Amino acid sequence: MNTLIAQRWSSLLPPLRLDPLLTLLLLALMGFGLMVLYSATEQNMALVSRQGIRLGFGLVVMLFMAQIPPRLYQLWAPWLFLLAVLMLVAVLLFGVGRGAQRWLDLGVIRFQPSEGMKLALPLVLAALLARRPLPPGWLDLGLCLALIGLPVGLIVLQPDLGTGVLVAASGLALLFLAGLRWRLIMLMGGAVIAALPVVWLNLHQYQRHRVLTFLNPESDPLGQGWNIIQSKIAVGSGGLTGKGWTNSTQSHLEFLPEPHTDFIFSVLAEEFGFIGVVAVLVLYGAITLRALYLASSCRDNFGRLLSGSLVLMFFFYMVVNVAMVSGLLPVVGVPLPLVSYGGTSAVSLLAGFGLVMGLYSRRRFMG
Repeated sequence: MNTLIAQRWSSLLPPLRLDPLLTLLLLALMGFGLMVLYSATEQNMALVSRQGIRLGFGLVVMLFMAQIPPRLYQLWAPWLFLLAVLMLVAVLLFGVGRGAQRWLDLGVIRFQPSEGMKLALPLVLAALLARRPLPPGWLDLGLCLALIGLPVGLIVLQPDLGTGVLVAASGLALLFLAGLRWRLIMLMGGAVIAALPVVWLNLHQYQRHRVLTFLNPESDPLGQGWNIIQSKIAVGSGGLTGKGWTNSTQSHLEFLPEPHTDFIFSVLAEEFGFIGVVAVLVLYGAITLRALYLASSCRDNFGRLLSGSLVLMFFFYMVVNVAMVSGLLPVVGVPLPLVSYGGTSAVSLLAGFGLVMGLYSRRRFMG
């Protein structure tokens, strides 16, 4: 019976160009995320249902993205990048949001264009470098850095430093995968360090407070340091096995800020403890390793560069959120991928996995 079911499963999935193992891992992560979200929102089924619908839409987008031939992605890459840049400009002119203009509201739909740039930037960089000798030379490197700097600058102006860092990371990860020489990497690292004083002077006041709070949160325990202090209390109070599902006191008593978005990992740690945290991190690791295997199996440079950068961005996304709520990085407003409440981020990540699976499924064929 099990063999028959496996045969039917395998006969169904290849035409859909989905990888069974990666798909199951993603479904497991999203299912667990909805369970944690149910507790973080104090059992608000309306919000959980809304997130479930968004994830379902993201799965449809993932399936759709997996069907598109790679040659079309290469052909459309410059135009998709241009469209994403224009939408970022539109955000600066017409955007909405609380304290920062990060969203476009079209009436029937409200979305965050910066999330789309997480796909558009790796697409255009992969399409550019796939036609050039690797590793990239100075001219190609300068062009790639300009393509990275333009959207990152527009995102930081919203202001949204966290998303800007993630978009920059997706582009730099692709350059690393393209075989960038260590001498150039060290030179770029030195340039970044040298630019830190200039960056500091141009940060918004609240961004400076976040950095200073990260260095010494106890200096303002009832103000800027409140969020990270309460988050670390929640993470630590979970102990080995946690307090149990829906028994988080830090979030339910409203000590923990934004428990259903940026700080949902703190709720997870408090309720499921060290064992639950390890299990979730293992699940993230399994998704990353499987997706990296698919990326490394792509036949051409375009597929390997694009897939690899998208996977590394997903992993970096997770690392930044976990480090942020644990007090290892400043709070930059980065949600936990496919677990935190939010639609645009989930859809863009699932679309990226659709790209990875679609490129892998065509590894035996060109285009």
